[in-house]
Amino acid sequence: MDNSKVFNMEFARTYPLLIAKAERKGRSKEEVYTLTSWLTGYSTDEIQAHLDSDISYGDFFSGAPDAEANSALVKGTVCGVKVEKIEDPFMRQVRALDKLVDDLAKGKALEDIIPKAW
Repeated sequence: MDNSKVFNMEFARTYPLLIAKAERKGRSKEEVYTLTSWLTGYSTDEIQAHLDSDISYGDFFSGAPDAEANSALVKGTVCGVKVEKIEDPFMRQVRALDKLVDDLAKGKALEDIIPKAW
């Protein structure tokens, strides 16, 4: 499958959609940042700096300190696809972030979404 369209999307146009999904369900931008920090290893300030830049979604994930390792810990289904079955590392990271935000929007507590050790 050609993932270049997703890889080349602007992070600053895509990430706010995840925030909006969470906020529609009464969750906060800060909670989405926390999930993103856990998944990628970026600090909140680094995420904000990327939102203020023209970085692509693909470059955001490929430059993330811990995205590949932590995305392997995310399990479940998003858009009918099991995250743990996705072989392409980039798409696994993208879908892992979608899954984390979906769980947040469904009302799960942050402590129940990310591992306790974090």
